[in-house]
Amino acid sequence: MTRITLLISFILVATNQLTAQTEQPIIKTDSLKEVIISSTRIDLPFKENSRTINIMSSEAIKRSAAVTVSEVLQQIAGVDVRRRGTGGSQADLFIRGGGFDQTLLLIDGIKMDDAQTGHHSLNAALPLEVIKRIEIIKGPAARVFGQNAFTGAINIVTKSNVDNSVSANLETGSFGQLNGSITAGSKLENSSHLIHIGKMTSEGYRNNTDYDNTNLFLKSVFNKNKQAIEMITTFSERKFGAENFYTTNPTFNEYEETQNSLVAFTTTFKSNNLKIQPRIYWKRNQDIFLLKRFEPEFFRNIHISNKIGAEANASYTSTIGITGFGIDLSQTYLRSNNLGQHNRFMATAFLEHRFQLANNRLDITPGVAMTYFSDFKFNAFPGVDIGFDITNNLKAYGNIGFTYRIPTYTDLYYTDPRTNGNADLEPEEAFAQEIGIKYNDLKFRASLSVFNRDAQNLIDYIRPNTIEEIFTATNIAEVNTKGLEVDVAYKFKINNFNQTFAFGYSYLEDDILEQNEELSRYALNTLKHHYTTRLSTQLLKNLSQSIIYKYAERTTGQTYNVWDASIMLQLKQVELSVTASNIFDADYIESGFTPMPPSNVLFGLRYTFK
Repeated sequence: MTRITLLISFILVATNQLTAQTEQPIIKTDSLKEVIISSTRIDLPFKENSRTINIMSSEAIKRSAAVTVSEVLQQIAGVDVRRRGTGGSQADLFIRGGGFDQTLLLIDGIKMDDAQTGHHSLNAALPLEVIKRIEIIKGPAARVFGQNAFTGAINIVTKSNVDNSVSANLETGSFGQLNGSITAGSKLENSSHLIHIGKMTSEGYRNNTDYDNTNLFLKSVFNKNKQAIEMITTFSERKFGAENFYTTNPTFNEYEETQNSLVAFTTTFKSNNLKIQPRIYWKRNQDIFLLKRFEPEFFRNIHISNKIGAEANASYTSTIGITGFGIDLSQTYLRSNNLGQHNRFMATAFLEHRFQLANNRLDITPGVAMTYFSDFKFNAFPGVDIGFDITNNLKAYGNIGFTYRIPTYTDLYYTDPRTNGNADLEPEEAFAQEIGIKYNDLKFRASLSVFNRDAQNLIDYIRPNTIEEIFTATNIAEVNTKGLEVDVAYKFKINNFNQTFAFGYSYLEDDILEQNEELSRYALNTLKHHYTTRLSTQLLKNLSQSIIYKYAERTTGQTYNVWDASIMLQLKQVELSVTASNIFDADYIESGFTPMPPSNVLFGLRYTFK
């Protein structure tokens, strides 16, 4: 625990030094503390929220040396993104040691969960050009978002301020990578529109790792001058060689194609004290998998899921605080040659109230989500957030809550020669607690949190006795997970140019190592130690650069260090970039049997027409 002690000491010393320097001039840079976290019913500025939340702004994303959302999220300590290749073709999303089915992905607050499997969550990830910021909400979030937010939620907020411009981007590099996109904005008298069309292709960094990915995005706001209606439409298609994604047989040449699409309409009604935001949406996911790419008749899975939803979120401000309430209705349809045909209706009602006491220095927000599933029993997820403002910039907080996840259709019904689902699975349940402290000003941001999660009936795929047996979906009796997270960012200036240094660290410990690691498919590969650092500098007027370092140590004993970097040169309307990934050629695996790419480079050219 010596690393943890050193990090805590660093934060405390740095915080004391900054508090003592309040009389010094403050650097005028953008601050996250005024960002409104609006994915919940009660809109709160970032600094007033009594939860552990990380934010990646569009500027930080641009300086992250990342090409996809998966690569951006890997730079957040406590977020474990396990990729099976490059280009965003497939990746699984984990928070605080939870499973990939236990993290909810949202786009502008729209829940992108898939009833088939959480493997598809990041199929919905958007191109970086249209993202305003990414909000990472850690800890039990079922009270706020519903049952899939077992260990946390990630909300991708798209850009809303649109200028009349067109930007064309072209990138090429190692492994025959060729990426091209056009992003256009149109601001009219009574409407605005943001459109993106993109293509990402590669020959692959080893046998059968080629990909051909397409991204389409449209966001429009109509009737801006009266009752504005926002429409968002997304479509992503990924076609990729899935070499050893699910087996170790080198002769199979596994192959997969996925499609993910969303259409949603949202509007907002406001009065002096009341805000109501209704929304309707349709989400579709399609997955085609071939065990043998060139013999499709050998083994083929086709899954198509549709989710139709309607929700309304509201908040009311009174003399005793802010009340948030809402309802979320959805109907899911699954059609699959392996899983069968299934329908599920889900209804969730939310209620929470934020009290402010002690001259508004103390905030208490109790709440509950109550959910009905047509194929599982009724459940309620109560919880409470508490925060206390020690100073204007220093806040202590804590939260406790119950969280819950019903099995996916893959958990229940999937079958192949190596895997069996289990129709008798029980839902996963957990009781989670967290305490933390965070400091925010214009130059310095730091947070420290400690968390604990007591879970029952967690689902994993187990071979009960020998490695020759079939993996069967099973409820693990009880699992305790505890950990610590540190997040620090410091902004400073050199020659009047903005510089940023940020680092994060997470430590996680659970008690499931009593199982034989050969007998469990997912549970024993969590990140025990995770360290990330980003240094973004600008020393010349038109030239900026970033260096990113990531260290991971998994509970299975695997460790690896990965360095990435990027350089950007801005020449009026032209931007030139060079992005280098895995600079020192680390040999590592993030998931399953799939080695990650060796060192590689990507050259980019962007031209903006104004």
